[in-house]
Parts: sequence; C-alpha cells; structure tokens
Amino acid sequence: MRLPPSIMQHRRVRLEPLGEQHRADLRQACDADPALWRDLYPFSMAGEHFDPAWDRLMRQAQDGSWIPFAVLVDGVCLGMTSYIAPDEANATVEIGGTYYAPDARGGAVNPAAKRLMLAHAFAAGARRVQFKVDAINARSRAAVLKLGAVQEGVLRQDRITWTGRIRDTVVFSILADEWPAVRERLDERLAAFG
Repeated sequence: MRLPPSIMQHRRVRLEPLGEQHRADLRQACDADPALWRDLYPFSMAGEHFDPAWDRLMRQAQDGSWIPFAVLVDGVCLGMTSYIAPDEANATVEIGGTYYAPDARGGAVNPAAKRLMLAHAFAAGARRVQFKVDAINARSRAAVLKLGAVQEGVLRQDRITWTGRIRDTVVFSILADEWPAVRERLDERLAAFG
C-alpha cells in the first residue's frame, strides 16, 4: 500500500494536499465553531491554537505520520481531513482529523470526501481503513456507521483531550472486501443530492 498525497476530485468537493495556500481559509473555517473544538476534539485549531496545530500538522505531513487534505467546496477550503498513521507493511490506514465549517455539515461534503478518501486508499492497496471517534460524538459515530463501517469496540480512557477530558474512543473499520458494497451505498447517497 502506498498513499501518496494526491488531488482527488468529486463534483461536490476537491481534496488537495494541505498547504500554505489553504491556511487562511482553514483558519476561518476552524474559528467558525470554537465550541466544537472545546467539547469534542482531542486538540484545538480554533483561535490562538491554530498556528501551533498547523505547525504540528505540517511536521506530521513531512514525516508521513499524517497525510492532511484541504476540503474545498467551490474553490474555498471549508475544512480538512487526513490519512493517519499509514502502515504500508500491514496495508492499513486511519481516516480522521476531519473538521468542516458549520455550513459544510449535513450535506454532501462529508460523504463525497469519504468516498474519495476510501477509493484512494483501497486503490492504493489498503486492506483495512479505520476510523476512531470520540464516544460522546454521536453525530460522527452515526456518520461513520452510515458510511457502512463496522463498529469494532471501544478503547476505554484512550486519550486525554487538550481540555483535560478523558476520552473513550470508538473504533470502526471497513475492509477491502467490504469496499464494493460500501462504495455502492455511498454512490447512491451522493446521487440523492442531485
């Protein structure tokens, strides 16, 4: 499995390797919902936290531990998503670090972005793609299940968030042999948006 940072395009969204050209738009998108960063994310990219988080993401992109993408709608970066901890030897990767500005939620943006990310991962030879979601994040848990991922279990007291809250993490996965059925469901969902 090799996952080079690539541009991925769907008629609803465009994913581009995250770079300096996306920084101002992403900052604005992150500042649109500071409560979400405070209440649900293990780190913050809102307000004064943006620059240190950006610098960390750029270092992780350099060392290959994260492959972050800007999520563009009509040419504007409204969020981000990432491949996390790509493991070439075991052909596994996590999709996560996803954030969308409030006006990009609840429509076609997330399923279109996930469709692109999953297709790219499985085409690159992934055997397993996983998602890790904060147990209290009911919206994201429902979205991952709606994608067709299988819930595997809960990692109890898995992380300490930036606010000090101890987080339980729910693990989901999609396997390569499950991808065709998941892809078909995603394509049907996306077609319903017109």
